[in-house]
Amino acid sequence: MGGRAEISLPEHQSRVCIVLVEPMHDGNIGAVARSIMNFGITDLRVVGRNGVWSEETRKRAKNAQVVLDNAQVSDSLEEAVSDCSVVIGTSGKREDGDKTVMRHFLLPDELPNRLTDVDGKVALVFGPEGKGLLNEQLRLCDLLVTIPTWEGYPILNLSHAVAIICYSWFVNSTTKSPSGSEERLLAPDLRKRLRLETSRLVAAMPTKEHRREGIEETLIRVVMRGLPKDDEIHRLLGVITAAADAFEEENPES
Repeated sequence: MGGRAEISLPEHQSRVCIVLVEPMHDGNIGAVARSIMNFGITDLRVVGRNGVWSEETRKRAKNAQVVLDNAQVSDSLEEAVSDCSVVIGTSGKREDGDKTVMRHFLLPDELPNRLTDVDGKVALVFGPEGKGLLNEQLRLCDLLVTIPTWEGYPILNLSHAVAIICYSWFVNSTTKSPSGSEERLLAPDLRKRLRLETSRLVAAMPTKEHRREGIEETLIRVVMRGLPKDDEIHRLLGVITAAADAFEEENPES
């Protein structure tokens, strides 16, 4: 009991990677490796570790040693998700209010319906134990997801959080794409260009300095929530680039 059967991995697994940002405890890395293998996912990426796994990590991974053996290690979150079309940040920290920018969340079971069976790699990003992802790391994410928990004790153990989201992905994934959903994820280079041009637009536009960060964040969130196709982003980029150019010409020192 508890061994791994020699059967093919599910089709959806190749489209998903799990990213751990600066995990603090060796045992949690191994537990995450085991958890994601439980749901047929094998692409693990770890930021801020050297990739030499301790005995504790190996023991906690059980029969998911191949996940650790093939895990990618990176120095930064940007590097870890450089080949991804959509980056989804996770957090248990919640804020209320209409003006909240950083904490507009989807629920785990919403993700597969939006993202399954379309081209492009999806990154699910988890922050370090106790702290979670920092705001500057959340800003690198296109969508945010939270697991509904009791408000009296909302923060989950890292491996438990990974398991719940992978479970939701597994049970809600399908093999049939709805009509019109093909190619809904952006090419990674186009995603990067959208972010760069949006940042340039907001930096050049006439507004109060303290508002720029919130405007940029809102623009990215609203655009990416619709999961636009490449051709739609190209059209949007035409508008964004033209507006940025115009603002820079009017305010060359901005």
